Parts: sequence; structure tokens; C-alpha cells
Amino acid sequence: MNKNKHSFLSSEAVESVSLIFKALADPTRIKILYLLSQEECSVNHIAEVLEMSQSAISHQLSMLRNLRLVKYRREGKTLLYSCDDEHVISLLMQAIHHSEHKGAFDDA
Repeated sequence: MNKNKHSFLSSEAVESVSLIFKALADPTRIKILYLLSQEECSVNHIAEVLEMSQSAISHQLSMLRNLRLVKYRREGKTLLYSCDDEHVISLLMQAIHHSEHKGAFDDA
């Protein structure tokens, strides 16, 4: 095989993709992104729905915000979070649908 006949990803692209999959590898971040794909939420609401501390939710939102997967807007003293990358939400939904597919993990 000739090495010149292959296309390669830049190291920046590989790092970016790796960070997205790392974000999606955490159960709490999956739950947060799934919730935010349905509605805009405050930290308090996310913490209540997921039965977690506000501190834990804020920590995860900070990471997701740094990766530009979520964004927020201020309404008075409240920050309302929403998804900022529909491509990542699409990946998440595909993974969810795959995991729910009959027999997706049979014989694994």
C-alpha cells in the first residue's frame, strides 16, 4: 500500500474529535446533554431532574461549555443552558438509538 494514497486527519482534528467522544463517554454528561436536547434548563432544574448536587452539575456544565457543546443565556440572576452543537446531539441520539436497537449488545 502506498502511504501517499491515504488521506489523514490533522492532529488538531483528531484531538477535537477525541474531546467530543470523551465528553460523551461520561454518564452524567450524557444525561445533561439529553435533557438539554429537550429543553433549556437552569442548573437547579438539571440538578433536580438528575437528582444530583448543583455543584456536580455546574462542574459538568463547565466542561461542556469549554468544549462549546452547551451555551447559556442570562435571565435575571438565572443562567439557562441549552445545546450549542446539534452535530454532537445527533451523535448522541444515534448512539441512544443504536443502544436501544434489539440485540445491539447481544453476543458482545
